[in-house]
Amino acid sequence: MGRLFKQYLNGPRIYSCSNCRTHNADHDEIVSKSFQGRHGRAFLFSNVVNVTLGPKEDRLLITGLHTVADIYCSCCQAVLGWKYEQAFEENQKYKEGKFIVEKALVRKEGVW
Repeated sequence: MGRLFKQYLNGPRIYSCSNCRTHNADHDEIVSKSFQGRHGRAFLFSNVVNVTLGPKEDRLLITGLHTVADIYCSCCQAVLGWKYEQAFEENQKYKEGKFIVEKALVRKEGVW
């Protein structure tokens, strides 16, 4: 095991892990705020940092069947949401490669 490399974001509005405060996403990377996670509201991000991916699995979500991988904080291993790997319905393909981050699992840092 080596030294953990953490990426720090410079934007004025940052989302960080609510457990250890490691930076995870820039507010400017939000694609949509109208998503639902396991713990309530969630955001769809085009990019996140300081996360690791769990195994891929097929999951039946509100919008249909998707292949997803849970995302974990790379520092404390807390679950933050999931990554859409594959969408099986044509109108859901825009989610592929994007990330769901649950609002209840992150905190706001910076100037809001």
